[in-house]
Amino acid sequence: MDPYLIATILIFLSAIFGYINVRFLKLPNTIGLMIITIVFTLFVIALSYFDPTLLNFEKEMISKLDFRELLLDEMLSFLLFAGALHTNFNQLKIQRWPVLMFSTLGVLTSTFLVGTCMYFLLQLFGMQIGFIYCLLFGALISPTDPIAVLGILKKANVPKKLEIKIVGESLFNDGVGVVVFLTIFQIASFGANNVGATDVLMLFGKEVFGGLILGLILGWITYRLLRSINDYHIEVIITLAAVMGGTVIAHKLHLSAPLAMVVAGLFVGNDRVRDVAMSETTERYVDKFWELIDILLNAVLFVLIGMELLVLVIEEDYLVAGLLAIPAVLACRFISLLIPINFFKKKLDFVPNTNLIMTWGGLRGGISIALALGLTNEMHRELFLVITYIVVIFSIIVQGLTVGKLVKRLKE
Repeated sequence: MDPYLIATILIFLSAIFGYINVRFLKLPNTIGLMIITIVFTLFVIALSYFDPTLLNFEKEMISKLDFRELLLDEMLSFLLFAGALHTNFNQLKIQRWPVLMFSTLGVLTSTFLVGTCMYFLLQLFGMQIGFIYCLLFGALISPTDPIAVLGILKKANVPKKLEIKIVGESLFNDGVGVVVFLTIFQIASFGANNVGATDVLMLFGKEVFGGLILGLILGWITYRLLRSINDYHIEVIITLAAVMGGTVIAHKLHLSAPLAMVVAGLFVGNDRVRDVAMSETTERYVDKFWELIDILLNAVLFVLIGMELLVLVIEEDYLVAGLLAIPAVLACRFISLLIPINFFKKKLDFVPNTNLIMTWGGLRGGISIALALGLTNEMHRELFLVITYIVVIFSIIVQGLTVGKLVKRLKE
């Protein structure tokens, strides 16, 4: 099955499912597409008892796709640049310190808490899973997903002060979370004795700070190029080249491509840069182009997440562990936010119930599933993949559908 056929099928399904959602369900696209795809996949599985042709075709298509590589190495850069490009830089600058704390200390704290909690929970089922593997799960589930967050918060009527914190955190913490995951992955693969503190600091420093510096360089070069001409066709292509070229460079140098794209997007999307480098026509076309890219890739991504149901190994213990993981992950996120929020709430006039809203509005998504797919069999891949999928589905559907109602109720 060639890549063009797979891409055609995914975009066709995204269009059909998107139409059904807009025409009948009228849910946020991310939620609607996932629900429809899961229902479609379950229908295909049920149909396979009579005729397995469609199920075999779908399984073949999924087997040809490396979801982890597709999302983390290719799609994520486009989605993060698009999200950062439309983020209010001035508001983010005001909230920069809590956002920094949420996306670093918050992720590290949540990783440890979730890992510890899952270690003891799994023992209740007689599963003697190594603590380091539970920490891996903590690392992959702790970052909130910017793709899911950006898609759903737009319709949740979250106060702007709080929205920028959640969006800013989600833009940065996935890059940090991936680096934390890779660090623990190395320790789990080679042993703690073979991975020293220096190695960890080198990996973390190179990935994170290297990615941030690369993003600044890309943003500055893009700004200078946009400023020197006035042709919206070429200027749109320049932004596209910055994302694609920057991603390739980041991978070659082993830097964090997600962080680089976030910084580049914030740089180019900054109002000061826009006023100097872009005409009104260019600004309109750049925004519309990246909005379309964002919508298209989001649609394909959430269709893929729904179809990943086919790769799960379903066992009763796995399902129960996944259901118990939902409140555990939420409780650990709530606790991990306490220190940053209590430290900054008086200085920055935080919205009441910030912790509760950020806990419920911190959605998990495709990044967590992609990282779980990267686990090896020795790391109990099948178990943690099922748990991750259950947490992600609950997060996007249940939390995503109710975060707006929660905000409204807390305002009353």
